[in-house]
Amino acid sequence: MFKYLFGKVSKAQAETQRQTVERALAEINAIVAELEVKPRLTFDPSTGALELGLPEQMPDEALALPAPEAVQGEVDAADDVEEKAA
Repeated sequence: MFKYLFGKVSKAQAETQRQTVERALAEINAIVAELEVKPRLTFDPSTGALELGLPEQMPDEALALPAPEAVQGEVDAADDVEEKAA
């Protein structure tokens, strides 16, 4: 039992730079593949930076609840309509 508990513990192998880049690229490609509107990809040769030009509003952000001020304004407008009808 102690041999099992205190036996050789295999250490995690460090990820190489190539593996890191391949993993990150695979993750980005998987995410972009699910988007309806594909982002614009730009490359800056002087710095080697990649940039994704995302749309103003992402599909999951469209599902978010409206801001509290907007909801309160709608409630006030509905109250005004009810008062005028009465």
